Amino acid sequence: MVTVPAARYVTIELASTLTGYTPSAMRTKISRGVWLEGREWVRAPDGHVLIDMRGYERWVYSAQPKR
Repeated sequence: MVTVPAARYVTIELASTLTGYTPSAMRTKISRGVWLEGREWVRAPDGHVLIDMRGYERWVYSAQPKR
């Protein structure tokens, strides 16, 4: 049996599949500054935006829901 560890940094498209947020919703969170570079996302050397899944999980646990 082969075990593949989960990747820490994933594309927006894969993060969408993993989290249920649409790619558009993620890009909006990035553009509005809800998710910060170096915290919830990083820019790869080739310029692609990658979601930091650890950062995303921290955001989920720390965010206060809007009421």
